[in-house]
Amino acid sequence: MATVFSRRIIAYVIDFFVVSAFMWIISYFVSLLVNPLDLISVYNVFPFIAPIIGLVYFIVLEKSKGATVGKAIMYLEVRSRNGANINWAQAIVRNLTKIYWVPIIFDWLIGRIMNTDRLFGNITKTIVVNML
Repeated sequence: MATVFSRRIIAYVIDFFVVSAFMWIISYFVSLLVNPLDLISVYNVFPFIAPIIGLVYFIVLEKSKGATVGKAIMYLEVRSRNGANINWAQAIVRNLTKIYWVPIIFDWLIGRIMNTDRLFGNITKTIVVNML
């Protein structure tokens, strides 16, 4: 059986593909609105839309469902340390590092140095639990 950590990595990769699909679709339509004659302009709009869509995806799904698509597939769920569902503030703060991939690595490394799961998970008092 895979560890929760390895399942979290797989869940993050799955979420990356889901978010990427949304980003390309939304970027395409935004680029049509911004400049309908230049379809290459999607590459100019993409860097600004990507972090916003990623944040919204993780925040809304973890708050409303307790898990993103990747976490649900891997049978993982985000909870407060007391076992309750997370609130909006917890969802927002714990996902701030997911704007780009570099901050999440530092979040994990600092969390490991502090002997916790993730720094922002520690700050928000949230955990990812195994639902199997």
